[in-house]
Amino acid sequence: MTDISKAGAFKLGDRTVKRMGFGAMQLAGKGVFGPPKDRAQAIAVLREAVASGVNHIDTSDYYGPYVVNELIREALYPYPEDLVIVTKIGARRGQDASWIPAMAPAELESAVRDNLSRLGLEALDVVNLRIMGTAQGPAEGSIAAQLTVVAELQRKGLVRHIGLSNVTPTQIAEGRRICEIACVQNMYNVVHREDDALIDDLARAGTAYVPFFPLGGFTPLQSSALSDVAKSLGATPMQVALAWLLRRAPNILLIPGTSSVVHLRENLAASSLDLPADRAAALDQIASGKAPA
Repeated sequence: MTDISKAGAFKLGDRTVKRMGFGAMQLAGKGVFGPPKDRAQAIAVLREAVASGVNHIDTSDYYGPYVVNELIREALYPYPEDLVIVTKIGARRGQDASWIPAMAPAELESAVRDNLSRLGLEALDVVNLRIMGTAQGPAEGSIAAQLTVVAELQRKGLVRHIGLSNVTPTQIAEGRRICEIACVQNMYNVVHREDDALIDDLARAGTAYVPFFPLGGFTPLQSSALSDVAKSLGATPMQVALAWLLRRAPNILLIPGTSSVVHLRENLAASSLDLPADRAAALDQIASGKAPA
């Protein structure tokens, strides 16, 4: 079994987690909607992840909706003492599987309570307030009203730590004036690197950065440079993409997702992949357009 501790650890809230975690989104059905095609396999993936040392799982009640949190509880409850479950609020699902903003105070409180109920928890370790933004990513605009609601739920003891998702540096600065921000979760990978400066700023502040879509998400990463490096190391392109993220900054926590035990093992193996400086430099050229993508 892969030793994921080789990737190191970092602070998340008041806990320290291994840098290789697991994103549970793909355990739901197609389009993150409805039940999984193979429920037994989904349960097996979760149990294999924890047995392999994963102690950071990312989820949300709107995955499914409800399906993924129910799977997590079935597979892992009672939870290991070191397991940190991070969830998201700020959206809901339509009957047509659409993603709909749900940012009114009552909606935010209901989302927190629903996550608590389905996960079987008295308090949520970390709640990310997801800002919907635009199809292209984060969009500027005040988040004070919504974050104040979540901060009040924290004061009530329902939430231990608060993070932000799909946000700009300006919004993070605004958020820090309201409450402590435990982590930031934005889209970032070897190809999409708009948050380079932000990651470095957060590292200096000791704040975790959790890239979503580390492997491209619904459109998997494709790059001849990535494939060439992978071939030279005897690894898969996706393992190299994950190893690059681990090398990029010490505050990056990974949550690659899958519904396959085989794929899970491949992802976790990236924890021990040594990415030499010259190979990392070759990958750095992808985002700048100097290497073929």
